[in-house]
Amino acid sequence: MTAPTPPTPTASATPAIEQAWDLAPPAREVETSVAAAEGLREAVSSQSDTVGGFLDAVDSLAISVGNFRLSLWDVLVVLLIIVAVITAAWLLSKMLQRVLRRVTKLDDTQQLLGQKILSIVVWAGAFFIGIDLLGIDLTALAVFSGAFGLAIGFGLQKTFGNLIAGIILLMDKSIKPGDVIAVTDMAGQESFGQIRKIGVRAVSVTTRDQREYLIPNENLMVNQVENWSYSSKNVRMQVYVGVSYEADMELAEKLMLEAAVDAPRVLKAPPPTVWMSEYGDSSVNFVIHCWIQDPEDGVGNVRSAVLKRLWWLFKENDIEIPFPQRDLNLRGNKQFERLVDALAERKADENGRAQEDAQAVKPPKD
Repeated sequence: MTAPTPPTPTASATPAIEQAWDLAPPAREVETSVAAAEGLREAVSSQSDTVGGFLDAVDSLAISVGNFRLSLWDVLVVLLIIVAVITAAWLLSKMLQRVLRRVTKLDDTQQLLGQKILSIVVWAGAFFIGIDLLGIDLTALAVFSGAFGLAIGFGLQKTFGNLIAGIILLMDKSIKPGDVIAVTDMAGQESFGQIRKIGVRAVSVTTRDQREYLIPNENLMVNQVENWSYSSKNVRMQVYVGVSYEADMELAEKLMLEAAVDAPRVLKAPPPTVWMSEYGDSSVNFVIHCWIQDPEDGVGNVRSAVLKRLWWLFKENDIEIPFPQRDLNLRGNKQFERLVDALAERKADENGRAQEDAQAVKPPKD
């Protein structure tokens, strides 16, 4: 037995398929928009027809770029989400910082470090939450992620370097708010200042003349820093004094110690000391070493107080503070002698002419 032969399609079947294909609706390109705006509009429209109609009218004001449609309603929703996320992140960051200060028993440096870490976590979470609410698909940026990441890496290299440097400085406590450090301005002049704030990018240092220096965190971590209050706030300062060679050295040294002890901010322990430093051209030079424990209140005012007190003590005890003096010795030579003779002859000629003029104008006797 042979299998039955399948029937061949008749010619009338082909026009029927083409006719059914022609009756099918044409495929439409799906326009994409902001998912959050679309969902919010649909939710509001289901609750109220009046508000839904108004939102539809606002949504009708739109522009289309390719398959993407952007309406006025989308823009308003995006701005609302951005403002809401930023405000919520700022309030949450402040609240967590306040809780950290009240609940924990950390010192100021550890609290500041904790606040920085909490701020980074909160703002990073706010960024991803905002991306999710806006319905942005990050995989769509996969084509540009390499170039975009490279550009961000080069552009924010210093910013991230300063951020990490600030965290490291807070962790090892080498630099902390309240410390007194020596800073150098653009002219190369060194002064001291107190650290007021350690920010994300820079450290704020305020000097005694209320100049505020913003020093990048990376510079303080890489370069040498003179910290006056790293392990102790006690600072030894020097006051330079010169006395006459004819003065009583023991009495002068005693008066120097008395002037240092009488200064209000000078510590009694360790006590002040006086060293003879050198035999100068016009004076015997001494150095008064004294200690203070509040360098943030200034050093020059302590030095001024010691010198003012010492001035009156020296006056009362007849201790001379010398000023520079020079003895000029001219050795004899022929050129110098000729110069002296010429000056003497010139002086004599002038005197002679003056006498002749006086006699010429003198009236004759009767």
